[in-house]
Amino acid sequence: MLNSKIIKRIENFVYPKPRNMQEISKHIEKSWRTADRYVREIEEEYGTIATRTFRKGTRGALKVVYWASVEKASSSVFQEKLEKEIKIAKNKEDFSAFDIYQHINDKKKKAIIEKEIKENTTNLEELADILKKTQKQLLIFSGNLSFLNLENKTINLFEIIENLVKKGVSIKVICRVDLEGINNIEKLRGLNFKYGKELVEIHHNEHPIRAFVIDKNILRIKEIKEPTGKMNELDEKIFIFYTIKDKEWVDWIAKIFWNLFSNSIGAKRRIEELKKLGKS
Repeated sequence: MLNSKIIKRIENFVYPKPRNMQEISKHIEKSWRTADRYVREIEEEYGTIATRTFRKGTRGALKVVYWASVEKASSSVFQEKLEKEIKIAKNKEDFSAFDIYQHINDKKKKAIIEKEIKENTTNLEELADILKKTQKQLLIFSGNLSFLNLENKTINLFEIIENLVKKGVSIKVICRVDLEGINNIEKLRGLNFKYGKELVEIHHNEHPIRAFVIDKNILRIKEIKEPTGKMNELDEKIFIFYTIKDKEWVDWIAKIFWNLFSNSIGAKRRIEELKKLGKS
């Protein structure tokens, strides 16, 4: 049965370089048929790896498994333009999530606009309901993981994330790993130690997206419009939450995530270096 340990073992084996099915079968000590089934499940449900078969249909057919981030993410001019903008920008103010939302069919999207001073007073119940639907994998685009501290009388987002870890959900994060946000990072990474599961993995990356990707089925993006102080312009803080269920676009943002994640340093190593600063 495919579980989180086998998934991680296959991912870690494929990450450095492409592998054929025979190598994977030997590495995880399973039959070729079982290894092939595991690879197909990971490819279809997690999207971290991809496969390509050479000389297909012949006795000498060779199936190669590789890390998915080497694949081209964008399949249209619009996506290519947005991909470039995301990879160049570092701050949330430098990118508008509406630029993604505008391309989605009306039946596969919705938006919630809230005028609030703090995110704590926004509709956390709506976000909680979406996160609770996660069955296998949660990808998180964050700034400094401040969302972990969001709560109201009935909702505590950190507890929801913790419950996902308890039930075996894989959680991957790209965010800033710096001295200012180190407490949030340690708080989230601490769930690995608490439950004895290596399910939470965080990489350092500065990017403009604030979003969750739930099982490659749902994309939930946050955008914040700050008051400008200028006449005839925005005079209130506005939170906009976009929910997208378009398979093509959810797959696209997941590929963007894996590309950024794969080319970023892990939080553990970066934190070790940051802590040395205080000793120098």
